[in-house]
Amino acid sequence: MGILQSLLDGFVVALSIQNILAAVVGAVLGILVGGLPGLGSVTGVALLLPITFTMDPTTGIIMLAGIYYGCMYGGSYTAILVNIPGESSSITTALDGYPLARKGLAGKALFTSNMSSFIGGTIGIIFLTFMGPVLAKIGLSFGPPEIACVILLALCSISLLFGENQRKGLIAAFIGILLATIGVDPTLGQSRFTFGSVNLLNGISFVALIIGMFGFCQIIELMLQKIHAEYNAKITIRESILDKSEVKRILAPSIRTGILGSFIGILPGAGATTGSMFSYILEKKVGKNKEQMGKGALEGVAAAESGNNATAVGAFAPLLSLGIPSSGTTAVLLGGLIMWGLKPGPLLFTTNPDFVWGLISSMYIGNLISLAASLAIIPLLIYFIRIPNAIMIPLIIIFCVLGAYTDQNNMFDVWVMLIAGVVAFILSINRYPIAPLLMAFVLTPMFETAVRQSFDISNGDPAIFVRGPINITILTLIVLFIIAPLIVNYWIRNRKSVQNHKTVGK
Repeated sequence: MGILQSLLDGFVVALSIQNILAAVVGAVLGILVGGLPGLGSVTGVALLLPITFTMDPTTGIIMLAGIYYGCMYGGSYTAILVNIPGESSSITTALDGYPLARKGLAGKALFTSNMSSFIGGTIGIIFLTFMGPVLAKIGLSFGPPEIACVILLALCSISLLFGENQRKGLIAAFIGILLATIGVDPTLGQSRFTFGSVNLLNGISFVALIIGMFGFCQIIELMLQKIHAEYNAKITIRESILDKSEVKRILAPSIRTGILGSFIGILPGAGATTGSMFSYILEKKVGKNKEQMGKGALEGVAAAESGNNATAVGAFAPLLSLGIPSSGTTAVLLGGLIMWGLKPGPLLFTTNPDFVWGLISSMYIGNLISLAASLAIIPLLIYFIRIPNAIMIPLIIIFCVLGAYTDQNNMFDVWVMLIAGVVAFILSINRYPIAPLLMAFVLTPMFETAVRQSFDISNGDPAIFVRGPINITILTLIVLFIIAPLIVNYWIRNRKSVQNHKTVGK
């Protein structure tokens, strides 16, 4: 009853007029920021952080938290409508969201995105409410060796799960790994594969890469194939609302990826992008409609959006309980807490209960506000996709250029975006999947950092990766994941051979 009573006391704080207004403003701003390629939650929170210093700390953190999970909602809009992820966590949303839009089901994709975002966010908030300190302790049990093993499992998975040809998926993943190694070595400080270019010292901009490979690549296809946008002209709100069977289809993926995302959120350095990718991989592996994922499946949109929202909320567990940020956005929030004179950690729940429980309670309210605002904007978005290609293509090009440039205010990133678009187009016409490339690009720096830290801890002893039950379990899964397809393929070939012999005998 202690937690429930604290939660009720928190609602008393959260339901004050100023805090409700802060939640509304934060959610709406987050949706708008999330829908603009090149900005994202880190930029949005960082830009608005100074404004909150004049506010009460509880009101300020409520608004910033609203911006954070509002961005998770808004990032899916451009991903679904024009194949440009507004947030990096919306990459996996675009894999099924845009094909749905091409089929004239943009409204259903948007409704699915919003509903699954709400479900994932709610699961994450419930976990944070009742298991915040416990989740934080679980997160601490994942040190660099464990995180390295988890990421290795993901890297082994993505090349096999995406694309009809596993060999091409593996090649795409290797390209992503190679691109991720460009720049200054994070440990030794030496430049790698920069070819003397100062612009490459910071590596390739991820924002420019995803905008080019999704957005600009799509522009090339539209111009060459002369596909008309009028195929969406008959979409109505009534047709966009999910029916009972479609709600049942997205419910299970949203729940299981919401639970997974809540746990991923507590891992250091994970972030919503990682949560979204792992959630999509899970659904691709165990979902009932996994064969259609990547071709326009509601389950794919549901898994991606539920996972990234749950991860965003789950990241508050180590932030509040231990003072450890698990993503870039929570690192900015940590700086805000320190400037407000608060000390995140186990004592925060006892020294500043009004602040902690007011924040947690406001998340329930903010999640509802984000859902309502997201659903309300769908009619406007449906009108947006009816714009003819003659107007749509120049608009998307402007979005691409502005999104790539505003990430680091560097014209070089615009050239990276253009080249990435051309490369993605060449890969796509040769049936090389883009998803493994981008996912490997995201996971490789995390994997390299975790491996380097592990070797520093063990003084170069590789045995650190096989110590402890967590590592052994994950490594066993990796071996099984690699061997299982080989065994299955051998069994299929052997069975066909036996059948052919029987046919010849007859």
